[in-house]
Amino acid sequence: MTALPDARLDQLLARHAEIEHALSANPDAETYVRLSREFAELSPLTDSVKALRSAERQLTDARTLAAEAAGDKEMAALAEEEVASLEEQVETLTHAVRLALLPKDAMDERGVILEVRAGTGGDEAALFAGDLFRMYERFAGLNGWSVEVLSLTEGTAGGFKEIVAALHGSGAYAKLKFESGVHRVQRVPETEGSGRIHTSAATVAVLPEVEDVDIAINESDLRIDVFRASGAGGQHVNKTESAVRITHLPTGTVVAVQDERSQHKNKARAMGMLRARIYEAEREKRDSARASERKVQVGSGDRSERIRTYNFPQGRVTDHRIGLTLHKLPEILSGEGLGELVDALTTEYQAALLAEAENAGWGER
Repeated sequence: MTALPDARLDQLLARHAEIEHALSANPDAETYVRLSREFAELSPLTDSVKALRSAERQLTDARTLAAEAAGDKEMAALAEEEVASLEEQVETLTHAVRLALLPKDAMDERGVILEVRAGTGGDEAALFAGDLFRMYERFAGLNGWSVEVLSLTEGTAGGFKEIVAALHGSGAYAKLKFESGVHRVQRVPETEGSGRIHTSAATVAVLPEVEDVDIAINESDLRIDVFRASGAGGQHVNKTESAVRITHLPTGTVVAVQDERSQHKNKARAMGMLRARIYEAEREKRDSARASERKVQVGSGDRSERIRTYNFPQGRVTDHRIGLTLHKLPEILSGEGLGELVDALTTEYQAALLAEAENAGWGER
């Protein structure tokens, strides 16, 4: 493990103090907002650095005291106990500083657009897609996020052929961004009389909620079609053209929303979905150049990759990317146990980023 970049830390501490002084000088509104954001971003790191350096000074003093008290067994024992405690504290704070130095994903604090689609397996795949969506819906509730269904197509035997929802809440993307990929289920369908295990799959895509300022979309690049909503809805469905389909001509990306009776609301929802998909496609394109160089596979986001298996007969869930198996399938599908998987994936990703940063000599934050 390489040493922390002290010169870089000194620069960040100086910059934090500089911003604090500038904010106290009553700058104009635009400057105040910009500096406040930078100050808030730097504060967790600078707080950790200050705490670490204070603990290191205390540890040096405690070691000196332990050496001087060598002739006094009782005093020496107390000093050694203090040294051990401070060594643990320094190790914890050093790890916190290392994590704070890692490059931040600008989208981590955003909400998400969650897309769950049935894959191979017919009706059973649609039922599994429903299970997955309810898992994420309950996990959202446990984290205090709201869930807004944007569009859905129900399966013929239950579940969903496709469902798209917005999960609104700070930090949703940071927690769910590793869920993109193919989820596989192994279980005996209720209609299977012989007890034979069937394998089916569903695909999950997690996209960050994107604002207008994040990506520019020209109105001239859009084709907007309105049509009558299909499905349940009685006379309204037959008479009102409230459903909206938007096609982004340069990329061929198509989104459609028909859940609201208001054409205006459906268009706003569809534009949110479109921005998220186009932003993600551009980000994947930018990242692809680095993909061959980077070994951080947890966050690859490849939606064709089989990432997890839910085995009902054995009551286990296995995440293939990190080789983790948990024998608590009901708890995970209820949403309550999903956090353990999410935390394990995040820890693995951070460890890989730390190794990469240390090998590269840390560089700029």
